[in-house]
Amino acid sequence: MSLAPSISEIEYPESDGKPMGETDLHRYWMNRLYDLLSRRYAGRPAYVGCDLLVYFTEGRVFDVCVPDVFVALGAEPGFRRTFKTWVEGRPPTVVFEVTSQSTRREDEVFKPRTYARIGVSEYFLYDPTAEYLTPPLMGYRLLGEGRGPIAADGSGAIRSHELGVKFWLDDKGLVAADSATGQLLLTDAEAAEAQADAARARAAAAELEIQRLKAELARLKPPAG
Repeated sequence: MSLAPSISEIEYPESDGKPMGETDLHRYWMNRLYDLLSRRYAGRPAYVGCDLLVYFTEGRVFDVCVPDVFVALGAEPGFRRTFKTWVEGRPPTVVFEVTSQSTRREDEVFKPRTYARIGVSEYFLYDPTAEYLTPPLMGYRLLGEGRGPIAADGSGAIRSHELGVKFWLDDKGLVAADSATGQLLLTDAEAAEAQADAARARAAAAELEIQRLKAELARLKPPAG
């Protein structure tokens, strides 16, 4: 009788046991990317993960990677404790890594090999300090036609074909927009603020129109007597 656990009995840890060790800046951009993509795919068949363990071989607990942020198109939305590719029926579609001094070699050398091997289609690297990557925003197609670095377009943006999103840098950092419409990707908080600003602008415009109409009526009113 074998004492080895069956595949169905294997427990997959929910932490790799490593300390986070990220700076406030890197954590900010990880969270921001997660928030931008979560809002884009809200209500759609996709899962967006952040700093979650991704297991890619059933029965092998050491076949694991931890992307900073990833999108798995076609996966069911909802909360997960880990992401198992054989359960999901797919690997992550697109992975994002926010590079730091401590992760740059792993992000540039080792992780791309793993991601290509498990079937990740696109891989993006962002260095918010502009100290470790040149240029500080890079993209790669890991599979299929056009495999290799993603060239920037005339505006300096690089495009994810899988997500239909273009990314570029401005003086505040990484910016993302829908490739087809050009509409900026926003977090929930930014979208709510934009809606509030638009409502205030409409109210101000309406008040100006009321004042204009009052003035016009006063001008047209015949003099008394």
